[in-house]
This record gives sequence, C-alpha cells and structure tokens, in this order.
Amino acid sequence: MALKRTNVYAEDSYLDLIKEAAARLGVAEAEIIREGIHRIALAHRVWGEPFVSDDETFDFGGPMGKGEIRTAMIRAYAGQERHGQGDAV
Repeated sequence: MALKRTNVYAEDSYLDLIKEAAARLGVAEAEIIREGIHRIALAHRVWGEPFVSDDETFDFGGPMGKGEIRTAMIRAYAGQERHGQGDAV
C-alpha cells in the first residue's frame, strides 16, 4: 500500500494521547494516526448495495417491544444451553 503525506491539525490534548499510546505500545505515533484514519474511514463507508436483501430479512408480524425481544432471547438462550450440554471436551 502506497502512503501519501498529508497535514492534519489536531488539538494538543489529542496529540498527547497519541504520544502516550504510541509509547505504551512501542510503535510510531504515525502508526496510531494511520490506524485511526483507517477505522474512521471504514466506519463512514457507504456500501453500494444493502447488507441483506428483502428476502433475507425476518418478518415478525409488526413492531416488537423490548419485552417481546427479551423473551425471545431468553428462550433462544435457554434452548441453546439444553442443546449444548455435554458437548464440552
């Protein structure tokens, strides 16, 4: 991957945090900055197509409340525990 030089203005407090992290991790400050740029660029990426299609979604018959979601998760977890018994080696 080819790297390009650029100038970025940052607050002193952020630069201090970067300096501390780089020293703690034993890497260059530039590496911390590159990782931050990479993470934020991916976080704001716009995908050309939806993550799932309409055919891959679930229809629960309407909006579900917190209680219904909680009950479904508890039932699913309890079922998973029953099925998983004795599988550990």
